[in-house]
Amino acid sequence: MTLDRAYYLLAAFYSLMVIIGVIAILAGGGTLLAPIHLLLGALAVIGLWGYILKRGFMNPRMWRPLAGVLAVGIMVQLVIMLTSSLSSVLLTWMLTSSIFSVMLVIMLYRYGDRDQPLWASEEERTAAQQLDVLLSEHSPITAIKRDGTRENSVKVSKSNGGYKASVTRHSQEGQERFEERFQYPETLVFFLEKFTSVTVDDFNKTTSL
Repeated sequence: MTLDRAYYLLAAFYSLMVIIGVIAILAGGGTLLAPIHLLLGALAVIGLWGYILKRGFMNPRMWRPLAGVLAVGIMVQLVIMLTSSLSSVLLTWMLTSSIFSVMLVIMLYRYGDRDQPLWASEEERTAAQQLDVLLSEHSPITAIKRDGTRENSVKVSKSNGGYKASVTRHSQEGQERFEERFQYPETLVFFLEKFTSVTVDDFNKTTSL
């Protein structure tokens, strides 16, 4: 069995568990916390399919906190298993769910990493390709963006380890400098446009001078 097939089977298993949970609630079963557990499980399944299919679903910022919530749930279950007298059926069920949830936590944590091409829009992918071409011809490259009394100077370079952006902000309040590193150019483009207002066209104008 290949790793990809194992991932698909795992996602199918969790999807089936969510469906069974919905049927149980509609039939009047479950506790008061069952809808919350079902909601968390459904979100986790969405993230799992996104991780497997390499597609961005919802907001990347939500997946690592969700993985943290699931990790806390695993710890609570382990404490209950170690400190309570449970039936063999319930003990087996809780142990099995904890084992499967560990793998799910790891996948959701990786899925929540913003520095991945799967979170990029089509515009960001196109800009990333243009930026990569510029960096292949000239590295480092610099762009300056002015907005009234504010000025953002950005120097971008490419190395074997990824991409580095060195940012200098000038304003009436003073000067600020910081650096950020990225593994993929798509994430670099997102960072530049969101936090410095610098686009690939600004680098094109500088390199063409």
